[in-house]
Amino acid sequence: MPRAKATAFSKILGIVIIAVAVIFGVRYLNKSGLIEKIAPSAKKGTVAVSKAGKGDVIKVGVVTWGGYAGGQYFNGGFKASKESRFYTEYGILVEFVVLDDFNASRAAWKADQVNLQWITADAFPTEAGSLAEYEPVILFQADWSRGGDAIVVRKGINTVADLKGKKISVAYGTPSHTFILWMLEAGNLTPGDVTLVEVASAIDAAAMFKSGNVDAAVVWSPDDQDCVTKVSGAKVLKSTREATNIIADVFYAKKKWAEANEQCLHGLVEGWLRGAAEINTSAEAKQKAAEILSQGLNQDVGFCLGAINNARLCTFGDNKSFFNILGCNACVSGEQLYSKMSETYMRVGLIKTPPPNWRLVTYTAILRGITLSGPSNEAEPMMTFTKATQAEASASAFAVKPVSIVFSSGSSALDGNAQYIIDKDVAPTLKAFGNSRIRVEGNTDIVGGRDMNVSLSRKRAQSAIQYLVATHGFDQNRFIAVGNGPDKPVATNETDGGRAQNRRTEFQFLN
Repeated sequence: MPRAKATAFSKILGIVIIAVAVIFGVRYLNKSGLIEKIAPSAKKGTVAVSKAGKGDVIKVGVVTWGGYAGGQYFNGGFKASKESRFYTEYGILVEFVVLDDFNASRAAWKADQVNLQWITADAFPTEAGSLAEYEPVILFQADWSRGGDAIVVRKGINTVADLKGKKISVAYGTPSHTFILWMLEAGNLTPGDVTLVEVASAIDAAAMFKSGNVDAAVVWSPDDQDCVTKVSGAKVLKSTREATNIIADVFYAKKKWAEANEQCLHGLVEGWLRGAAEINTSAEAKQKAAEILSQGLNQDVGFCLGAINNARLCTFGDNKSFFNILGCNACVSGEQLYSKMSETYMRVGLIKTPPPNWRLVTYTAILRGITLSGPSNEAEPMMTFTKATQAEASASAFAVKPVSIVFSSGSSALDGNAQYIIDKDVAPTLKAFGNSRIRVEGNTDIVGGRDMNVSLSRKRAQSAIQYLVATHGFDQNRFIAVGNGPDKPVATNETDGGRAQNRRTEFQFLN
């Protein structure tokens, strides 16, 4: 081949090789996400989505609370470290950023200074609308509050009914607000029956109570014990130790960021849930977690251990139940909490427009991609009870929820409408107050013989209990059936309206 032709051929061949290299190089860079990092999208009206790589740090916004211990324990601390199990087992770096100021925490999330942010599913309706432009999506559940939130009351207040006409300090739009609204409903009161005094935080609510300016307050632990110590005769009316399934901490991210970082989030969530399972089943792990929290939160180890004990650290099984991935009729799901509080906060005027549907504010792809097995990763079993003693059966009630269940004359069978009323108005409250024993009392008017009415009212109470056990999975021993017949009227039996009020079924939450 002539030298000139060989040279031309070599040039052409070189160009082809370079072109192929460029094409494959671009494809590699695009697949690895490096192009987006080198030259982010700058199209008008779009926002570049960062993708966490090997050297990037996933930042999680948290507050001073023990319910996030699963992730902090698995990370071996609050700072990002290559010694962390998140890095050694999943190749990701994780940092926990303490942001106790609510407004500052939201500003940090909007500005991408943190990638994941905490919220409770019950309070999310108050934020979901205002954050809509960022498309926030809930990724997983971290915990249930189990003692971290409490209602403290002054001397003389012993039941929810005693709160009527009283002043209660509470931080609006927070889990504290949710708690008091649930408690009032359980006791057949409305927000209009009390005076809710709005404060900025649960800490402020406690301060107002200690100053004597209110009759009750919704506070955080350990402020509940501080209130009891400093206010003569004060006590904790109830806490989330009894109201077990009302306040659920979850974490959310921007939808586009979550979609771009599924693999990293898989490691974050799976490792976090593994950490929670270890703490739940090992005293040694729990102690280590308390020591890690002590350093990260600048608190005493004893305080941090108590904070962990004030929460149920959620496992993979708990998350499957919460997000209804496998279906669980007996469980309290995030959708139930979110939907109920959306309606409630609309009704009390805290939010003006309906929040987005639960399906639009959740992103379950991460959880659906996780497979964890073994007893420690299973869902928390439902509370079990021993058969009630005479003393337990006759205990006083801290809340009474009367429900009108209509039976056919002389019958104790529940029809479809009666079952619907129990499903809608009774079962959710019983699930929310999962540690409370329930006394079901049947009542009649004076029409008919007394002995017949007493027997019939007891059968009706038993019928309601059997339906709750069979349909919603409650423990039979949790319930006590009582038939009062006509002996406990709440209205006159001289009118049709009064007799109708007396034909009632009461669900009493016992101390």
